[in-house]
Amino acid sequence: MARLLNLGSLCIDLVYGVPALAGAGETIASTERQVFAGGKGLNQSLAAALAGASVMHFGAVGEDGDMLLDILRSQDVDVTGVLRLPGPSGHAVIQVDNAGQNAIVISGGSNRNLPGSLLDTMLGALEAGDWVLLQNETNDVGTAMRAAADAGAKVAFNLAPPDERIHDYPIDALSLLIANEPEACALARTAESAQAFDALIDRYPHVSIVMTRGKDGLCFYDAASQARQQMGAYSVQPVDETAAGDAFVGYLMAGLVSGASISEALPKASAAGALAVTREGAAPSIPNAAAVADMLERATLSAPLSEL
Repeated sequence: MARLLNLGSLCIDLVYGVPALAGAGETIASTERQVFAGGKGLNQSLAAALAGASVMHFGAVGEDGDMLLDILRSQDVDVTGVLRLPGPSGHAVIQVDNAGQNAIVISGGSNRNLPGSLLDTMLGALEAGDWVLLQNETNDVGTAMRAAADAGAKVAFNLAPPDERIHDYPIDALSLLIANEPEACALARTAESAQAFDALIDRYPHVSIVMTRGKDGLCFYDAASQARQQMGAYSVQPVDETAAGDAFVGYLMAGLVSGASISEALPKASAAGALAVTREGAAPSIPNAAAVADMLERATLSAPLSEL
């Protein structure tokens, strides 16, 4: 049975409810403060496990990381590849306003101190058919990308959060690139998302690409068939958009690990992302498979899958 090997971040999220996101030079009072497990890596491993995938997580926590390991273990994620390093775990400070929008500041902590030996451990665990998942919250992402591809793995990269490092990554080594509109624009160095999507396809024709567009749905390119398609979104009342993208990525990867095509896996992934928006927090907002199945039964996409 194929598995998902996720080399990714684990964070402690400090979430502050605010009337509106603070602007430059502005001081505001929060209405509440909550502490959640999070980090893109952790959230995506958790989502994939909730979707039914067999998941191994590789990463690092600090001396304060027990809660992060516990939540992964609660969903049978294999955490034998998570190291305990001196100092703090990764942390995120998150503002969430009354409309469910957020603003996030990340402190890398142990996530930016992964030793090279951890990559060797992950590569040693690879078996035929496994996928490797990466995000941009850890160190040496490009090295991991190339090494996993050279080892024969199918590699997916969630281009979040973007920074200057992404322009040096061997994106052409990927099987799948997942990005939202601003992230795609950052990689393509363009201000318009449709242009970014086309530019990335032209630049990386052998890489499948999914570009999410929030309430407007998504568009994707299947490198195997060279088909370009688009799909609408599920309409929900937003509460907190934190981890919605991670729920989407985890469910998408679970579908691909099970042998589904991208087009087959996307509706379930979109439903998972939409449900996550309706709940507070990062990891706690990720829905289980039963909730996603229920949404697929009762909800309709704003636009069906169609050629782009």
